[in-house]
Amino acid sequence: MQNIRNIAIIAHVDHGKTTLVDKMIHQALLSRNADKGGELILDNNDLERERGITILAKNVSVPYKGFKINIIDTPGHADFGGEVERVLNMADGVLLLVDAFEGTMPQTRFVLQKAIEMGKKPVVVVNKVDKLNCRPDEVNEQVFDLMFSLDATEEQLDFKTVYGSAKQGWMSLDWKKPTTDITVLLDTILEEIPAPAHEDGTCQMLISSLEYSPYVGRIAVGRVKRGTLKANQPITLCKRDGSTEKSRIKELMIFDGLGKSKVEEVHSGDICAVVGIEGFEIGDTIADYENPEALPPISVDEPTMSMLFCINDSPFFGRDGKYVTSRHLKERLDK
Repeated sequence: MQNIRNIAIIAHVDHGKTTLVDKMIHQALLSRNADKGGELILDNNDLERERGITILAKNVSVPYKGFKINIIDTPGHADFGGEVERVLNMADGVLLLVDAFEGTMPQTRFVLQKAIEMGKKPVVVVNKVDKLNCRPDEVNEQVFDLMFSLDATEEQLDFKTVYGSAKQGWMSLDWKKPTTDITVLLDTILEEIPAPAHEDGTCQMLISSLEYSPYVGRIAVGRVKRGTLKANQPITLCKRDGSTEKSRIKELMIFDGLGKSKVEEVHSGDICAVVGIEGFEIGDTIADYENPEALPPISVDEPTMSMLFCINDSPFFGRDGKYVTSRHLKERLDK
């Protein structure tokens, strides 16, 4: 089986996640004409283009040195935090991207906390070291302090840091020594991110995301947890409420570069897209036809709003003034 690395890129909004993915795509020569490919290739949704932010998580694979790196570009805005939680189930490690000037931000803490709780191995990328007044070393210390406050394990605290500028297209282990490409980052991913565990047995896949095609309808996306999925295979769909439905896989696709390619089977550890299953929801499990075993459903925090009501401690509290009306102004002018 091909060597695989599954990673998710997490960061605060506008810290350069999608720009970094662009450079990884170009580095792997997936875009035939990188000069005319444009920027933010994965932000292909009209609303994403308009607002300049990532809203929907997207998958892309990058071949490098005989390995297949499955990359999940995640939203960085707090409003789409649930999207991040779901797709982290498909990754074995994360690239934590931090702005070399702004440092750790509120959404950095939120997404990192989810990754730490799920036991993901982090690789820190301090981006935008080309900005004026940047502070890469101080930001790296901030990340360590943040991980420590989130009760990260010793293995997670022993992270590796890569510095660079995604916009200029270079990464280095020393921010004072720029390179000419991002191969340092790709090598670090192969070294630090663990390979997915290969599990034999009956098939299991947790549906972590979904896509839609006007030709085939809804497409289930997830990572094969155990066993093998095959095209035209009968399966059992285990619903979140405990019920089950019999179904059949019509087509199987894996992420190949910027698109997808049809395959006959997908093994445990790889991320794939399943066509032909009706009535599925995120959190359902695709399981064996005869002996279905459901995986624990995805737990996503409910959206909440917090408000703080307190006494008025303004310096003007208790100082009652007089209302000024148009009549008062007229009286003053007459005087």
